[in-house]
Amino acid sequence: MRDLKRDIGFFGAAFIVLNSVIGAGIFALPGKVAVTAGLASPWLFLVVGVLFLSVILTFAELASYYDRTGGPVLYAGDAFGPLVGFSTGWLIFLARMTSFAANANVMAMYLASLSDLFAGPVVRAAIITLVTIGLTWANILGVKDGVRTMGVLTFFKIVPLLLLIALGLQHVTGTTLLPGDFHIEDIGGTTLLLIYAYVGFETIGATAGETSNPQRNIPTALVRTVVLTALFYFLIVLVFVAVVPAERYASATLVDVGRELSGSVGAVVITLTAVFSIGGNLASSMLAAPRILFSLAENRALPQWLAHVSEKYSTPDRSILLMGAMALVLGLSSSFVELAIGSSVVRMLAFSVCILALPSIRRQASDEQHELAYRLPGGYAIPAVALGVCLFLISHSRADDWLRMSIPLAIGVGLYFAARKLGSGRDEVDGEGP
Repeated sequence: MRDLKRDIGFFGAAFIVLNSVIGAGIFALPGKVAVTAGLASPWLFLVVGVLFLSVILTFAELASYYDRTGGPVLYAGDAFGPLVGFSTGWLIFLARMTSFAANANVMAMYLASLSDLFAGPVVRAAIITLVTIGLTWANILGVKDGVRTMGVLTFFKIVPLLLLIALGLQHVTGTTLLPGDFHIEDIGGTTLLLIYAYVGFETIGATAGETSNPQRNIPTALVRTVVLTALFYFLIVLVFVAVVPAERYASATLVDVGRELSGSVGAVVITLTAVFSIGGNLASSMLAAPRILFSLAENRALPQWLAHVSEKYSTPDRSILLMGAMALVLGLSSSFVELAIGSSVVRMLAFSVCILALPSIRRQASDEQHELAYRLPGGYAIPAVALGVCLFLISHSRADDWLRMSIPLAIGVGLYFAARKLGSGRDEVDGEGP
């Protein structure tokens, strides 16, 4: 079996993180958050980003101990055993897959808002199918093609938003920047909603086996990109509350900001920007999520069929195909929406397991790994804050969110035990020879 090629450099890793985090959320979240936080919304985005940075930093240290594909699968598995490692990886894979399906639908809706040509169920299905198949094929051809696709989409995502910020900052006043009233209604629910803008980074560790110098490039790309993203969000939401009247917060999106600043041309530009942003997020999911399946199969937690590496392209082709097929089925159906609602909450559980794994990972690390590690200052202070953030968010989830996720989790556990049984049987057969 061929090895994976290390074709992802620092900028490739940064593109993966950026496109994993910045997706459809920022185009709709500002208004929803502003309904309960008002002019304090920009600062709430920034404060939550700073608090969530503790989770990012913890993952940065975890990633710095590994040069193998797997990410959360390896962190949880090495600390708590193969079943916990599998369950953590499976949950994160499900979250990314359902997010892919959900965002593919959002892309179709944005395109439908541009022209009636894109409206209707048949065209919607065609858009979802073409996007999913196209990104699946691009990633099978090679990780470089996947990274190049993200690079192009990143350009068309970031540049219009920077122009939006530049045009909108002239509307910012002292009162907008530093409001006298920082009252926030339902701080727990609002924060849980807002955190959706920061998740998605976790699968960067799943590409370690294809990243050059992963112990350095992945942690650095992770921390720098998320810090810049938090500042980016602050400026976008600041412009939003400065331009959009308070009575329109509930229904407004960034498309409305573009319309206020530049008329119908601005609305079209931001709509296209949303399409490119979602496209970048989809490309990132299609690149990173199949590597989780690949890692699980490599560790015999899923059928070995998924651990296949293409002889021609040196990519985990079967894992990519399975990811594409499952995402396409969910994207074309209506049942995936309910599953997607609970995916971000389940991420918090997976994050908590990985954070709790850090002490064990530190103890198991060799001297050479400690020398390369992105070691956090203050002992376990930062991971403790990270765990507190995750538990706070979990406490504001609902029972039906967990109920929706229980069926796919049970399916995954069933596959795990089936793969382990098949693996044990194969080992016994192999051991019976002369």
